[in-house]
Amino acid sequence: MADTTRTRRQRSEEPRQHGKVDVDWLGRDLRGTWGERRLDARRKVADPRYQRIDDLTMADHRERALEQLRLLVDDGAVLAAFPSRLGGGDDHGGNIAGFEELVLADPSLQIKSGVQFGLFGAAVLHLGTQHHHDTFLPPIMRFDVPGAFAMTETGHGSDVASIGTTATYDEAAEEFVIHTPFRGAWKDYLGNAALHGKDAVVFAKLITKGIDHGVHAFYVPIRDEQGEFLPGVGGEDDGYKGGLNGIDNGRLHFTDVRVPRTNLLNRYGDVAADGTYSSPIDSPGRRFFTMIGTLVQGRVSLDGAAAVAQQAALAIAIRYGSERRQFKASSDTQEEVLLDYRRHQRRLFTRLAKAYAQTYAHERLLVKFDGVFSGRTDTPEEREDLETLAAGLKALSTWQALDTLQEAREACGGAGFLGENRLVQLRADLDIYVTFEGDNTVLLQLVGKRLLGDFAKQFKGASKGDIARFAADQFFDRATALVGLRTLSQDVRDLRNVKKSSLALRDADTQRELLEDRVETMVADIAGRLRHAPKEQAKAAAAFNAEQHQLIEAARAWVELQQYDALAEAVDRSPEATKKVLTHLRDLFALTILEEHAAWHLEHGRLSGARSQAVTSTIERLLAKLRPHALDLVAAFGLGDEHLRAHIATGAEGERQREAQAHYDGLRAAGTLPVPEKRAKASNPDAQPIAVAGAAPVAPSEFDDDSVEPVVATTDASADESAEVAAR
Repeated sequence: MADTTRTRRQRSEEPRQHGKVDVDWLGRDLRGTWGERRLDARRKVADPRYQRIDDLTMADHRERALEQLRLLVDDGAVLAAFPSRLGGGDDHGGNIAGFEELVLADPSLQIKSGVQFGLFGAAVLHLGTQHHHDTFLPPIMRFDVPGAFAMTETGHGSDVASIGTTATYDEAAEEFVIHTPFRGAWKDYLGNAALHGKDAVVFAKLITKGIDHGVHAFYVPIRDEQGEFLPGVGGEDDGYKGGLNGIDNGRLHFTDVRVPRTNLLNRYGDVAADGTYSSPIDSPGRRFFTMIGTLVQGRVSLDGAAAVAQQAALAIAIRYGSERRQFKASSDTQEEVLLDYRRHQRRLFTRLAKAYAQTYAHERLLVKFDGVFSGRTDTPEEREDLETLAAGLKALSTWQALDTLQEAREACGGAGFLGENRLVQLRADLDIYVTFEGDNTVLLQLVGKRLLGDFAKQFKGASKGDIARFAADQFFDRATALVGLRTLSQDVRDLRNVKKSSLALRDADTQRELLEDRVETMVADIAGRLRHAPKEQAKAAAAFNAEQHQLIEAARAWVELQQYDALAEAVDRSPEATKKVLTHLRDLFALTILEEHAAWHLEHGRLSGARSQAVTSTIERLLAKLRPHALDLVAAFGLGDEHLRAHIATGAEGERQREAQAHYDGLRAAGTLPVPEKRAKASNPDAQPIAVAGAAPVAPSEFDDDSVEPVVATTDASADESAEVAAR
């Protein structure tokens, strides 16, 4: 069967032989620094034992995910990030790279593995000290102790600093008392909490000698060997969810549960036997963010998994679109390939450009993550940069994954809605990615605050003269925009010539300047308005609240700039023939972003009306240039039938189309093809009109078939249902 599929694939891809993309080079470049780790993971994805079975009950899916995780443990793949002295590999970047690919097997397996090793185990590793590593990590690594990561509460999701669970130190017993004081403080949405978890890392406010030292992490047993809750521990099953139903998400609550003092994961804060608190970080705020920052790998891995999911969706939709035919637009005997319709190209190729940009941006993030967590580049500044980049990229890539999966589903019509073609289930499973490991809107707000902070640092120690000159420059920019000088200069250079406008827009320096200028202008405008905010807390908060939308938009613009830079860097290092195609892809990404924010660029005088129009017309030309290379660009993702597991991406549609064409060609050759009514009328104009039961006779001159047919013929129909409607 595999050999037959390969033969079909080769036949279906024959038309792309004129392309010049070096698919092998591009594939290696996309896989990045840890390409071998990714290939190892894809070999597991190809193994049916790891693959999702769609029609399982929730209970069976949970059991299957549990057993699949045991297979991963037996394979040793989950140990990459753990210390070598405990049997791990000390390979932080490689661990994440391999983990991300598991989304192609079953997102439930991927996230269940992430809960066990990337959250529960990683919390012990990064927040604990050697005692905790030696005591707790070996059984976690062997999966002898499945665990939960008990941070999120029903009443406080992304606002971890405000959680209600407490850990009060009892000096006499040298124990912490873990307590959930009200219903909103229940730990919620926790993987492994409903059934499988034996222990948990619980986040609670540490209280000793009457002082609240903020959120810390504690190692807390929750179930006995029979799977029953231990005294004082209770919980509920979250039940059926919109996706990821192979994971036993649940709730936990604690009533005066006692754990030894040494179960405090004390890398950043400790309590002595007499209750004295100490920390290497004096500032409670900085201590909290340092602790939370050690768990950034969750956001890093979701960014990568979202990129992989987009690659899969686009590979499915573009392969199918290159074979599926619909409507006769340019021929009386051959229907059009969907991917030749310009609208179909726009809906898929613009998203393909974004997937490339996100894949390359993720590689940069992963290299930065590995540098920090390996210790090679571990400085406070690098950690802050890592957290900012992870927050921003995770937000945009997970949102884009949902958008791409939905568009790919629609582009495949009714076939895209079938479970056998993967798109709907991937869409359901990835839905939660936009809100766990940080709600995307909140994450972009964090990015925006960092941008404002960096903006303010520019003026630290600056003289009044420096500040005055900056203000004058800002005023000049606004004045230039108001009187249209900048856009006038564009019109003068372009002479209202669309070709000149297009060439200017395809210049890399121009693209980057426009993207960067939007970030800088938005941040400066927000900072300028906040500079006069009242000092009183409530009024200051209200002033900041009024800027939230603009702040988040500035953060989004900054992330788009990071993605552009990553893609542009890939263009620069690519071999010559591939460089040309990747340049088209870079241009398409940049112009798509400019088109999405065209109103801002027009309002602020960054684009003239003529250049703004040229953005759209240039996108249309880029789509045509990329069309011959579309299959090469998705082939570079390196995802075979065994990874996609989508019937419509195997070449089966091409075979159906060839069979249908052969049937009609045979009828034509034999002279037995029925003559269409319209042609019969044309050859015999004196023929009587055909009567329709229950309808009044209509004279031929009162109804003109030609007025309808061209509209149908040029419709961008991607769904089988569309064809049926048109036929009716």
